[in-house]
Amino acid sequence: MMYLFLEPIDVWLFRDGRPFDSGSDHRAESLFPPFPSVIQGAIRSRHLVVKGVDLHDPQAIEAAVGTATCYKDLRIRGPFLARRDDSGAVTRYFPAPADATTVCREPHRQIRPASPPDKEPRLRTSAPTPCLLGLDDEPAKGEDGGWLGEGDLRHYLAGATVPVIEDKELFQRESRPGIGIESGRRVVREGALYEVEFIRPYPQVGLYLEVEGYEGWPSHRELRLGGEGHGARFQQVERALNWPSPPDPLPERFKLYLATPALFKEGWRPAAWGRFFDGPVELAAAAIGRYQSIGGFDVASGAHKAARRYIPAGTVYYFRCRDSKPTRLLPSLIQNAITDEGAEIGFGQVIIQEWKER
Repeated sequence: MMYLFLEPIDVWLFRDGRPFDSGSDHRAESLFPPFPSVIQGAIRSRHLVVKGVDLHDPQAIEAAVGTATCYKDLRIRGPFLARRDDSGAVTRYFPAPADATTVCREPHRQIRPASPPDKEPRLRTSAPTPCLLGLDDEPAKGEDGGWLGEGDLRHYLAGATVPVIEDKELFQRESRPGIGIESGRRVVREGALYEVEFIRPYPQVGLYLEVEGYEGWPSHRELRLGGEGHGARFQQVERALNWPSPPDPLPERFKLYLATPALFKEGWRPAAWGRFFDGPVELAAAAIGRYQSIGGFDVASGAHKAARRYIPAGTVYYFRCRDSKPTRLLPSLIQNAITDEGAEIGFGQVIIQEWKER
């Protein structure tokens, strides 16, 4: 197992799933941290270099790292926004949960979980399940964004009020203009002015991920990561805190927090939750942020991939177990991930904690 901490050589650009070139869309925004699909591409490419694989030999490449849909022995957890202190210890940060309600804003914003309905909701909607939160809370204007350190996230999921770390405390967003040039000519294309947003993490802030299945890497080096050929310095570090194991058996009522995006073919939920649980569960409520489009560019075909909508990190699902028998996550799940695709490379990473009455 490798534990990697990545820092930018200059800045990073991680775009969403929308096609972008000068003239088609005049602004490219960066998503941070990047999707697991971005990281796995960088890791697999670097592994080919480490192993000295001929990059013009498709069979050798497939033998070393698999294909676009088969990852062989590779397992990735992350990437997570992280900060390393002077001693080398790494702290992971997670998106503020979608069920948060703001308690105060000065001198620092603090949040606590909203209260899902414990009985039948007082409001009726066309939703197939009651996805209503905060019916017993005082009205408050919600605020998007922000991060929780790992310890604060665990306290929050247990019902505590915790402080939020804002983006500006960890990284900056920088916008840079550009112009399109006619192919093969040093002539500016008419109407091809555009703007690109980059991410500049502060010193000792970067990305943390865990990689299993690859060996022989140096302790530190560089790799390409993100758009426009930008790169990162990676260093193998000591493991951060162990990933929280799900309770076994699961409590009668529990919360499921998505730490990384997940893909569900039915949209905001899978076709059947029974695919992930050994025992019947009932979805009682959900707090879901705006979907994220994940696409990309297929180098082999020279075309953009179709963008698909993922449930964002920070989503919270509330469950009740519907049987007196013990309920568990299925042992067959890859990395205990809750997602229809991409569990091997880090999608659908979850933290599960008991849902207690407040």
